[in-house]
Amino acid sequence: MKSLLLICSVFITALTACHRSSTNTTTKQTQPNNTQPTPVKAQQYLVVLGIAQDAGYPQAGCTKDCCKDVWQNTHKKKLAVSLGVVDQQEGKKWMIEATPDFREQLQVLNKFQASKSMLPQGIFLTHGHIGHYSGLIHLGREAIGAQGVSVYVMPRMRQYLTNNGPWSQLVNLKNIHLQPIQADSSLQLSQQIQITPIQVPHRGEFTETVGYQIKGSKKTVLFIPDINKWQKWELKLTEVIKTIDIALIDGTFYKNGEIANRDMSQIPHPFVEETTALLKDMPTSEKSKVYFIHLNHTNPLINPDSKERKEVNKQGFNIAQEGQIIRLDQ
Repeated sequence: MKSLLLICSVFITALTACHRSSTNTTTKQTQPNNTQPTPVKAQQYLVVLGIAQDAGYPQAGCTKDCCKDVWQNTHKKKLAVSLGVVDQQEGKKWMIEATPDFREQLQVLNKFQASKSMLPQGIFLTHGHIGHYSGLIHLGREAIGAQGVSVYVMPRMRQYLTNNGPWSQLVNLKNIHLQPIQADSSLQLSQQIQITPIQVPHRGEFTETVGYQIKGSKKTVLFIPDINKWQKWELKLTEVIKTIDIALIDGTFYKNGEIANRDMSQIPHPFVEETTALLKDMPTSEKSKVYFIHLNHTNPLINPDSKERKEVNKQGFNIAQEGQIIRLDQ
């Protein structure tokens, strides 16, 4: 983590002096079947393509109150967590995560950045849990039959996709081209956009887990949809937040006991109540940088009218929204 620590030390003084996030992030709702979105004037920006936990919202088989209304009102559904990265000036786009909702998310991304190729210049994966890579199936012979789509992966993720079907078929047929990345090693996507994988502790049954730091000409965004607990990370979240402009972070569960019939220690995530408590003494300007993402269907924050969501907003924090634009160029 040496490079990120260096970034922290260099930028902490400058960025704590002036908070710029709340005035430079615009929010709108975008559903997969929407018409053409309002053109974005930004040259470099992120598009939030999904905010839900791996299984989406509503979740399969869920007939509880948290999902019942959404089954009847499908416009309220939420897609699995994903980001689009756009450089309008160079006419390029990338995706972070290949989710089970890849079809809809690719369609939305192309509405924001149409180019000669409907496929992105590359796809960055965080880890090997179903909501973060299984959408790669849409690149195979049964679907698009893509040729040589760059998929950026950490070492264990690369090994997993290479040695296990059906993913190995994508590699063998050259539907995808696995591009190795290393933690803390930055990659220049375009003249103005840089991305850096940041390794974090998370269940590693098959692969390691990373988040990403995305840096544009003016703004830096942290994206960590999955982590066990902040205390397990070798960095301090409070210090990292001071060095960036927006933090899209793990908000999977609101509190302990949220899933009554399962041992939640087997699916470790920082509860939103824990994260807000950890950050409670930070200035409002710092807390407003935080956007919770990767929300489970049981999490009341996924309901825009819930009292829990209003309370989190009152404390100075935010919840990411599908279609949200995060500018990197001002």
